[in-house]
Amino acid sequence: QVQLVESGGGLVQAGGSLRLSCSASGNFGDSMGWYRQAPGKQRELVANIRSAGSTYYAASVKGRFTISRDSAKNTVYLQMDSLTPEDTAVYYCVAVFGLSATWGQGTQVTVSS
Repeated sequence: QVQLVESGGGLVQAGGSLRLSCSASGNFGDSMGWYRQAPGKQRELVANIRSAGSTYYAASVKGRFTISRDSAKNTVYLQMDSLTPEDTAVYYCVAVFGLSATWGQGTQVTVSS
């Protein structure tokens, strides 16, 4: 089973940037993406990238976040710019293989006002 290792979270001021990384121990899968969960809220899809390269972004992050991948390194990145306090959440990497999904352990992103 593939394992995911996330990195890049932290504390940043509003308007700042962070880049999250998610390295997979195995193949890329059908798609990889990022979800986030803020306190008291449901987990939501932020962005994903399919094996063919197409991407999806939630409306709340479109134009500010960019998902990309390095297939040679089995790594997916989430570049987050123009961060706001509303982006504060635990961010989870997910890899989808058919009907199954593997989740990372999560990385905290905190944006101060």
